[in-house]
Amino acid sequence: MIVDVAEPGDERLADYVKLRESSLRHSLESEQGLFIAEGSKVIRRAIEAGYRPRSFLLAPRWLDDLHDLFETVPDVPVYLVSEELAEQVTGFHVHRGALASLHREQRHTVGGLLADARRLVVAEEIADHANVGAIARNAAGLGWDGLLLGPRCADPLYRRSVKVSMGTVLSLPWARLDDWAEAVPTLQSAGFLVAALALSDDSVSLAEFAPRAAAAPRLAVLLGSEGHGLSRHWITQADYVVRIPMRAGVDSLNVAAASAIACYELGARGR
Repeated sequence: MIVDVAEPGDERLADYVKLRESSLRHSLESEQGLFIAEGSKVIRRAIEAGYRPRSFLLAPRWLDDLHDLFETVPDVPVYLVSEELAEQVTGFHVHRGALASLHREQRHTVGGLLADARRLVVAEEIADHANVGAIARNAAGLGWDGLLLGPRCADPLYRRSVKVSMGTVLSLPWARLDDWAEAVPTLQSAGFLVAALALSDDSVSLAEFAPRAAAAPRLAVLLGSEGHGLSRHWITQADYVVRIPMRAGVDSLNVAAASAIACYELGARGR
């Protein structure tokens, strides 16, 4: 259903207002039960993953590119706007030309992932939405089974998380932990060998740990926050502390880059 919209204050565009204001968006998206997908590829992945669209917003030049997709949901409005109007509404230049508002769903539970997964990435307190998206993309692309998020981790369905993940966060099973203090013992009780990726005097190198990981029926890798890394609480509870050896006076990598290396080294060998 194609609808031309010419006014930035049109209430039908309410889902797309001020997309860069994360605190506003968090309350609006939670209250309304929605999330935003940006770009034609990500929108396609969202629909293919079964998320139900509320509406689409795009510049006319993108209509042909997504026309076949709109035919599958003929009752969902497609709001056609100028690029200038899109920028007024969203607060930034929508250079990918297309946005979609979709119904937010919690599809997986911690219990379900603990029951079914063999390889899990567990993020304690990742604050940056881009890092959450990158970690999800790394985990999915490198064959891991799911992602567990600490209670204070950034929202994986926030627009930037979804965008950076290239939509993979929409298909990778994920769930949010309720009990931070008991997270590691819960993983261990479920049969996971738990490795904390951290700088520590008693750490072993990734290469040293890889054979142990390969022999483990189930493995969970813990990732800490961008600034302070993993909490001492999680580190001391883990079965192993693992480091990525560094050179040239650099002590560590960005958490997203570290997750890619760990997922590659420990995931592929464990299959």
